[in-house]
Formats: sequence, structure tokens, C-alpha cells
Amino acid sequence: MQKKLNKIARDTNLFLKKFIKSQNKSELIIPMKYGLFSGGKKIRSKILIDIGAIFNSNYKSLIIVGSAIECIHAYSLIHDDLPCMDNDSIRRGKPSTHVKYGESTAVLAGNSLLTLAFEILSHENFNISKKNKVDLISKISQSSGHLGIAGGQFLDLNYEHKKISKNKVVEMEIKKTGKLFSFACAAPLILKGKSKNEIKKFEEIGSDIGLLFQVADDLIDYKGNLSTAGKKTGKDKKKGKATLISLMGYKNTIKYANNLILKINKKLTKYGSDKKNLSETLNYILNRNK
Repeated sequence: MQKKLNKIARDTNLFLKKFIKSQNKSELIIPMKYGLFSGGKKIRSKILIDIGAIFNSNYKSLIIVGSAIECIHAYSLIHDDLPCMDNDSIRRGKPSTHVKYGESTAVLAGNSLLTLAFEILSHENFNISKKNKVDLISKISQSSGHLGIAGGQFLDLNYEHKKISKNKVVEMEIKKTGKLFSFACAAPLILKGKSKNEIKKFEEIGSDIGLLFQVADDLIDYKGNLSTAGKKTGKDKKKGKATLISLMGYKNTIKYANNLILKINKKLTKYGSDKKNLSETLNYILNRNK
């Protein structure tokens, strides 16, 4: 599993470095690269590759899409860490971007990474049909804005120190984390020209995978420590965050996560052994340390 993750991370980072190098230089490149190449595991890209394997998608095309996903993810982390958001000073074991370069620079670097994702997907060297490009850009935009990451972060902040129902917590976590996983699951089908119904089915699977990832992240915050998690833990409880753990307790949340894996695998039954890599990744997500 780790070898597969390392290969995807290496190939994705190589593409991103070449793409950025091909552009005109700017002062923002340094903080952008600091937030982008910070040692993340590339789980979202791994899910993308796993779904792509089911449909025999072109690996190089998936790496390009995965690079756009990682830009969106890096942007969201830079902004989430800001003092006006979650106020986290450490990310992946090193100072957050705003601590290293200042708040205004972090905001601008995050904004630039967001738009870099669209540059990647619309680039003339990404040799796919114009329709597929438009569909990919439309879908990743929905995953990133008020219907996705930004909207989920808004709810996350708005729900602090409030009694929130389980359904609303799940909805918030799917927006905050699940929507980008939805895109990762939908993208290979878009590239293959699959039907809207089949794309929607895999978007829903992606929402479940994203929810699993967020639940696992909450479990790490609850039980983990700085050295293993790469960031400060115990923050959710201190900030009065609305999580499934705060509603259901630690043990019941683990059961909930395991049931999510069963639910996802059941939806993928018809794909037989082709889903082996994805099933392996799901177990890794739940049992990872950070």
C-alpha cells in the first residue's frame, strides 16, 4: 500500500513541479509550493487511481486530474489553518503556511492554488475532449465552492459550541471533505464518457469515502498526538466542534466507520476483483495515524 501511495505522490509532484516551472515566475510561487509540497499522502489521488483502475483509465490523464485535486486540497488546508478559521499553527509536522509567510501571503497563495487547478484541467496539453474538460472543471468547481469545501467549512465554524443533529453533522462533513472525494470518484467516469446515472452513483460512493476519511480524521484528533498526527490534536473538543464522536462517542464512531466501509464495498460488488485496490485504500484510511 505504501509503495503505491509513494508512486502516486512522486508522479503527481513531478507533474506539478514541471507545470509550475513552465509558468512565468512570481513571488507567490514559494509559499504556494510550501503548502503544496508538504508531504501529504495523496489519498484523494489514490482513490482517483483506484476508481480509474476499475474502468481501465489512462494513468497519465489521472495523474493530471489528481494534480488539480491536490491543488484544491492544499488551498483548503492553507485557508483552514488561518487564525480566522481553525487557527492551526502546525500542519504535517511543520509551521502552517500563514505562520511561515504571514496571513495575507497565505490567503493569496491559497487563492492561487485554487485557480492553478483550473489552469491544469483547461491546459492545451491535457489531451482530452473539450466537453470532458468542461465537465471536469464544472464538477471540481462545485466540489470546491459553497456547495463543497467552502460551504462545509462555513458550517463547521458555524456549528461550534452548538447542539447539532447527526444528519446535519454528516451533511457538513460530506461538504467539507466528501465533495472532493466525490470528484475523485467521478472524474475517471467523466474521462470515459460514462452515463450521468453511473457518474452520480460514483459521486455518492465518493461522498461515503470522504465521510469515512473525515471520521477517521476526527478519531485521530480524539486519540492521536502531535508526533503521530503531524498536527495538534484534541482541538475538536476544545473548540466545541460538531463531530460524530461528540454525538455518538468514540466506540460507536468506530463502528459507524466500519459500517461505512461495508456500505461502500457493497455498492462495488458488481466490479469484483477490480475493486481490490480501492478496498485496501478504505481500510488504510480508517487505520492510518495521520
